[in-house]
Amino acid sequence: MLKDTHAFAVKGTTVNRAAIMSRATNASRATCVNRASLGLLLSALMLGGLNVSAQAQDSPTQSAQTQDTQVQGAATTSNPDQQAAAQVLDLLNQYSSDADWDKYFALYRQDGIFIGTDASERWGMAEFEHYSRPTKGWRYDLTERHLIQHGDVILFDELLNSPAYGVSRGTGTLIKTDGNWKIAQYHLSFPIPNEIAKQITAEIKAANKQ
Repeated sequence: MLKDTHAFAVKGTTVNRAAIMSRATNASRATCVNRASLGLLLSALMLGGLNVSAQAQDSPTQSAQTQDTQVQGAATTSNPDQQAAAQVLDLLNQYSSDADWDKYFALYRQDGIFIGTDASERWGMAEFEHYSRPTKGWRYDLTERHLIQHGDVILFDELLNSPAYGVSRGTGTLIKTDGNWKIAQYHLSFPIPNEIAKQITAEIKAANKQ
């Protein structure tokens, strides 16, 4: 019985060794296949990357004429037209602070419109000058500005900080006129936080009824 058992154990060992060798061979083949597949995958990725790079170089870049440009403080904009337009808006704030009305109104087109914070304030240049010249001016410091250009027209919006009113917003349009950028419309407003919008609008309604 011991011999038969030993013989069986030996046979079992022989079978196990054969199975192990077969598995090792299969694993080696699988590894070779995996390495080959990995090599093909890496090659495909490299070729794909080259194609993407080539397409990116061939694709047209966004036109600066219609680019939405954000300016922090006195930073410059993306092209000469927008730089010139931004300078006009900077000078507008400077001249109004200095009450230099001759230079201030020279920045507007003759048919320009100023829209003030009161609903009744939609003024042509003559009306606006009549209001402005007796005053000592007003100060609005630039916080943020966006410019969008469409040919000879630039749309802008800017956040301002006023010592008198706090956060304010100016929006409007500049038109290239005789080679220079002139303000065609400027609208000054006071942004209302959403949390107190109903409270403020209720006060406005009440004031309008008086």
